[in-house]
Amino acid sequence: MKTFIKNELSGWKKIEVFWLLIACAVIAGLSIYWGDTLMGIISATTGVACVVCTGKGKLSAYIFGLVNCVLYAIISYKAKLYGETMLNAIYYIPMQFVGFAVWKKNMNKETNEVKKRHMKNRGRIICLFAMIALTVAYGILLRHLGDAMPFVDSFTTVSSVVAMIVSIGMFAEQWWIWFVVDVFSVYMWWCNFRVGNDNMATLLMWVIYLGNAIIMLIRWEKEIRKNKQAA
Repeated sequence: MKTFIKNELSGWKKIEVFWLLIACAVIAGLSIYWGDTLMGIISATTGVACVVCTGKGKLSAYIFGLVNCVLYAIISYKAKLYGETMLNAIYYIPMQFVGFAVWKKNMNKETNEVKKRHMKNRGRIICLFAMIALTVAYGILLRHLGDAMPFVDSFTTVSSVVAMIVSIGMFAEQWWIWFVVDVFSVYMWWCNFRVGNDNMATLLMWVIYLGNAIIMLIRWEKEIRKNKQAA
């Protein structure tokens, strides 16, 4: 346990620590100000910690992610966003354990961060077509279930499934997918908030996810290029 904590705390730059602390503090502070529920605040804060630690390549991302997924599934169910509910309850929760196990076997011993790489073009094409086909099919199912926003919910759900697989594979392409998912998720939760639901923390969580996706996309691409040049 001591070794794990030591490795998780090592290698952070001041700017990265600042981003982690300010992101968590902002979302928690504003959520409290707007009177969000305790569940929403904890879910949003652990979600932000998860994506920042994922971008850093730290195993603790999956610990924060587990807490976030359980609470987010409950919040989504209450908001009648059944795609998000099933995504987290059926898929994301068990994938936290899978991701932790895979990343643990592929950690860089020098940096204590996961090794980062690119997908081949074939893999990118498969991901794209899978996202399009499954979004349409799942959207039709969600519409029959009475989902509030069936095809937007379907797209964010399907794309998140693909992005999670890509993330566990340690591919930088995950951040391109997360960026698009985050844009649609911000729109979806903004619409949900406008109709009177008290999900401000969840909305803010997705806004921070979006900013984090941009930051981590740049970081991962830069690091991969640097490693290729060194090799």
